[in-house]
Amino acid sequence: MGASKLLPTLTRIAEALDRLAPAAIKVSDLSDADAYVWHTDPMGLEPVERVNRVDFDLLRGIPSQKEQLLENTKRFANGLPANNALLWGAKGTGKSSIVKAVHGRINADAPGSLKLVEIHREDIPTLPNLLSILKKSNKQCVLFCDDLSFDTQDDAYKSLKAVLEGGIEGRPDNVIFYATSNRRHLMARDMIENERSTAINPSEAIEENVSLSDRFGLWLGFHNCNQETYFDMIRGYVEAYNLGVNEAEWKPKAVEWTVTRGARSGRVAWQFVQDLAGSLGKHLK
Repeated sequence: MGASKLLPTLTRIAEALDRLAPAAIKVSDLSDADAYVWHTDPMGLEPVERVNRVDFDLLRGIPSQKEQLLENTKRFANGLPANNALLWGAKGTGKSSIVKAVHGRINADAPGSLKLVEIHREDIPTLPNLLSILKKSNKQCVLFCDDLSFDTQDDAYKSLKAVLEGGIEGRPDNVIFYATSNRRHLMARDMIENERSTAINPSEAIEENVSLSDRFGLWLGFHNCNQETYFDMIRGYVEAYNLGVNEAEWKPKAVEWTVTRGARSGRVAWQFVQDLAGSLGKHLK
């Protein structure tokens, strides 16, 4: 076959190989924004221009959790030793809100000093790729995974455990890992029991699973609040957003709102305030 006839064939082969090759990772020096979301198709960091967050001072009913996470994060932002943090507990109690609020508070005091990078639960296996980018950035980065948990037949937790501390390289000095979960040990009880029943040494199987949460040096528990704390949350929002409605008017409505939701929490309080503001024709800005 002549060279002129062979060239189109080689071109098609080269194009096919290009399509099969993994996409190059979009590298960022993290100078575009204070917050990013990690995507895997293609791999890269997407800047977040405006973080959806509640002001730190408006988070009520969790004073100890606020103080501990803020102090831990301040140390990290200043280049001092700090712990990975696991925020666990009931839904809607402020776990993810406090992470974003702490990030906002620190950058308000020292603009640009801390980056917040969110990774989705299903993308945990790509953590090594993300860490290689963050390590080269020389920026202090809080790596955040919301609603982290693992179910039966899910081996992604092994990747996370190795990245947190167990790998050869370990966690980069400029990265700390914060996760929220409804489960204290990140795994469903039936998953732990299943491994207990099938393991040669049941106690070792349980220890292996629980050791994942042990990689987090700071554990913060979140629980549903009582009625007075619930009222305090709403009161803070009403005053902060100048809704101009007195307590005698909104309190009965707030009680009715919790009855329809079957719970009292920071999320329920915020949802009520949104409904209240809408009924008053007011904006929450």
